[in-house]
Amino acid sequence: MTILKQLAVPAMALLSLSGCATAYEAAATQIAEADIMNRSGQQVGTARMYSLGEEVTINVSFTGLTTGLHAVHLHTAGDCSANDFTSAGGHLNPGGQEHGTLNPRGAHLGDLPNVSIASDGAGTVSSILRGNRSMVEAALFDADGTALVVHEGPDDYSTDPAGAAGSRVACGIVTRS
Repeated sequence: MTILKQLAVPAMALLSLSGCATAYEAAATQIAEADIMNRSGQQVGTARMYSLGEEVTINVSFTGLTTGLHAVHLHTAGDCSANDFTSAGGHLNPGGQEHGTLNPRGAHLGDLPNVSIASDGAGTVSSILRGNRSMVEAALFDADGTALVVHEGPDDYSTDPAGAAGSRVACGIVTRS
Protein backbone atom coordinates (compact mmCIF):
# COMPACT_ATOMS: atom_id res chain seq x y z
CA MET A 1 0.00 0.00 0.00
CA THR A 2 1.42 3.42 -0.89
CA ILE A 3 2.07 6.03 1.78
CA LEU A 4 -0.78 8.21 0.45
CA LYS A 5 -3.18 5.28 0.71
CA GLN A 6 -1.88 4.54 4.22
CA LEU A 7 -2.66 8.14 5.16
CA ALA A 8 -6.02 8.08 3.45
CA VAL A 9 -7.31 4.99 5.25
CA PRO A 10 -7.15 6.45 8.81
CA ALA A 11 -8.39 9.81 7.53
CA MET A 12 -11.36 8.16 5.81
CA ALA A 13 -12.11 6.18 8.96
CA LEU A 14 -12.12 9.36 11.00
CA LEU A 15 -14.25 11.16 8.43
CA SER A 16 -16.73 8.30 8.53
CA LEU A 17 -17.04 8.97 12.26
CA SER A 18 -18.18 12.52 11.56
CA GLY A 19 -21.70 11.27 10.88
CA CYS A 20 -21.75 9.80 14.40
CA ALA A 21 -19.55 12.40 16.05
CA THR A 22 -21.65 12.24 19.19
CA ALA A 23 -20.79 8.55 19.72
CA TYR A 24 -17.11 9.16 18.96
CA GLU A 25 -16.90 12.19 21.22
CA ALA A 26 -18.70 10.27 23.96
CA ALA A 27 -16.14 7.45 23.74
CA ALA A 28 -13.09 9.73 23.39
CA THR A 29 -11.61 12.32 25.69
CA GLN A 30 -11.04 15.78 24.26
CA ILE A 31 -7.52 16.82 25.23
CA ALA A 32 -6.94 20.02 23.24
CA GLU A 33 -8.48 22.65 21.00
CA ALA A 34 -7.50 25.67 18.94
CA ASP A 35 -9.36 28.55 17.32
CA ILE A 36 -7.62 29.27 14.00
CA MET A 37 -7.40 32.89 12.89
CA ASN A 38 -6.31 34.43 9.59
CA ARG A 39 -3.98 37.43 9.26
CA SER A 40 -6.95 39.81 9.60
CA GLY A 41 -7.89 38.30 12.95
CA GLN A 42 -11.00 36.52 11.66
CA GLN A 43 -11.66 32.99 12.83
CA VAL A 44 -11.33 30.58 9.90
CA GLY A 45 -11.23 27.26 11.70
CA THR A 46 -11.48 25.14 14.80
CA ALA A 47 -9.30 22.19 15.78
CA ARG A 48 -10.05 19.56 18.38
CA MET A 49 -7.78 16.75 19.57
CA TYR A 50 -9.17 13.60 21.13
CA SER A 51 -7.67 10.60 22.84
CA LEU A 52 -9.23 7.19 22.59
CA GLY A 53 -7.03 4.75 24.48
CA GLU A 54 -3.44 5.62 23.59
CA GLU A 55 -4.32 7.06 20.16
CA VAL A 56 -4.65 10.81 19.62
CA THR A 57 -6.64 12.20 16.70
CA ILE A 58 -7.00 15.73 15.40
CA ASN A 59 -10.13 16.99 13.64
CA VAL A 60 -10.04 20.42 12.01
CA SER A 61 -12.92 22.28 10.35
CA PHE A 62 -12.34 25.39 8.24
CA THR A 63 -14.54 28.18 6.88
CA GLY A 64 -13.34 31.21 5.00
CA LEU A 65 -10.08 29.93 3.48
CA THR A 66 -9.24 30.28 -0.20
CA THR A 67 -10.25 27.44 -2.52
CA GLY A 68 -7.71 24.67 -3.09
CA LEU A 69 -5.25 22.56 -1.14
CA HIS A 70 -3.56 23.97 1.95
CA ALA A 71 -0.88 22.43 4.16
CA VAL A 72 -1.78 22.06 7.82
CA HIS A 73 0.99 21.57 10.39
CA LEU A 74 1.57 21.60 14.12
CA HIS A 75 4.34 24.08 15.00
CA THR A 76 6.74 24.23 17.96
CA ALA A 77 5.53 27.39 19.71
CA GLY A 78 2.06 28.34 20.86
CA ASP A 79 2.54 31.87 19.55
CA CYS A 80 0.57 33.41 16.67
CA SER A 81 1.54 37.02 17.47
CA ALA A 82 3.63 37.77 14.35
CA ASN A 83 1.54 39.00 11.40
CA ASP A 84 3.09 36.29 9.21
CA PHE A 85 2.80 33.68 12.02
CA THR A 86 6.55 32.96 12.02
CA SER A 87 6.36 33.33 15.80
CA ALA A 88 4.92 29.78 15.80
CA GLY A 89 8.39 28.44 14.98
CA GLY A 90 9.12 25.36 12.89
CA HIS A 91 7.27 22.07 12.76
CA LEU A 92 6.61 20.12 15.92
CA ASN A 93 9.34 17.50 15.67
CA PRO A 94 10.29 15.92 19.00
CA GLY A 95 11.77 12.87 17.23
CA GLY A 96 14.22 14.86 15.09
CA GLN A 97 12.88 13.47 11.79
CA GLU A 98 12.97 15.20 8.42
CA HIS A 99 9.74 16.58 6.99
CA GLY A 100 7.17 14.59 5.13
CA THR A 101 5.30 11.32 5.08
CA LEU A 102 6.89 10.54 1.69
CA ASN A 103 10.39 11.31 2.97
CA PRO A 104 12.24 8.13 3.99
CA ARG A 105 13.73 10.13 6.92
CA GLY A 106 10.38 11.59 7.96
CA ALA A 107 7.85 12.43 9.29
CA HIS A 108 7.45 15.05 12.02
CA LEU A 109 4.75 14.83 14.66
CA GLY A 110 3.58 18.13 13.16
CA ASP A 111 3.12 16.75 9.63
CA LEU A 112 -0.60 16.55 8.91
CA PRO A 113 -2.54 15.89 5.68
CA ASN A 114 -3.42 18.74 3.33
CA VAL A 115 -6.93 20.13 3.59
CA SER A 116 -9.04 20.59 0.48
CA ILE A 117 -11.05 23.79 0.67
CA ALA A 118 -14.20 23.97 -1.47
CA SER A 119 -15.43 27.04 -3.34
CA ASP A 120 -17.49 28.08 -0.29
CA GLY A 121 -14.29 28.27 1.80
CA ALA A 122 -15.10 25.17 3.84
CA GLY A 123 -13.12 21.99 4.40
CA THR A 124 -12.18 19.44 7.02
CA VAL A 125 -9.14 17.33 7.78
CA SER A 126 -8.63 14.56 10.32
CA SER A 127 -5.56 12.56 11.22
CA ILE A 128 -4.16 10.18 13.78
CA LEU A 129 -1.10 11.78 15.38
CA ARG A 130 2.17 9.82 15.53
CA GLY A 131 2.93 8.48 18.98
CA ASN A 132 1.01 7.48 22.07
CA ARG A 133 -1.03 9.86 24.20
CA SER A 134 1.66 10.63 26.78
CA MET A 135 4.28 11.38 24.09
CA VAL A 136 1.89 13.55 22.09
CA GLU A 137 0.69 15.48 25.15
CA ALA A 138 4.28 16.07 26.31
CA ALA A 139 5.12 17.58 22.91
CA LEU A 140 1.91 19.64 22.64
CA PHE A 141 1.98 21.07 26.14
CA ASP A 142 5.69 21.74 26.64
CA ALA A 143 6.90 25.05 28.09
CA ASP A 144 6.23 27.14 24.96
CA GLY A 145 3.13 25.32 23.73
CA THR A 146 2.09 24.44 20.18
CA ALA A 147 0.32 26.17 17.30
CA LEU A 148 -1.64 24.81 14.35
CA VAL A 149 -0.61 26.64 11.17
CA VAL A 150 -2.24 26.69 7.74
CA HIS A 151 -0.09 27.46 4.69
CA GLU A 152 -1.06 29.11 1.39
CA GLY A 153 -0.31 26.01 -0.69
CA PRO A 154 -0.22 22.24 -0.39
CA ASP A 155 2.44 20.21 1.36
CA ASP A 156 4.41 18.02 -1.07
CA TYR A 157 4.98 15.55 1.81
CA SER A 158 8.71 15.30 1.12
CA THR A 159 10.63 18.59 0.99
CA ASP A 160 12.45 19.32 4.24
CA PRO A 161 11.79 21.33 6.37
CA ALA A 162 8.21 22.38 5.50
CA GLY A 163 6.93 20.65 2.36
CA ALA A 164 7.30 23.67 0.03
CA ALA A 165 3.88 24.83 1.25
CA GLY A 166 4.42 28.58 1.02
CA SER A 167 3.65 31.31 3.50
CA ARG A 168 1.54 30.93 6.61
CA VAL A 169 -2.01 32.22 6.23
CA ALA A 170 -3.71 31.17 9.48
CA CYS A 171 -2.70 30.15 12.99
CA GLY A 172 -4.26 28.89 16.20
CA ILE A 173 -2.78 28.27 19.63
CA VAL A 174 -3.38 24.75 20.92
CA THR A 175 -4.76 24.80 24.45
CA ARG A 176 -5.46 21.95 26.84
CA SER A 177 -9.17 21.15 27.14
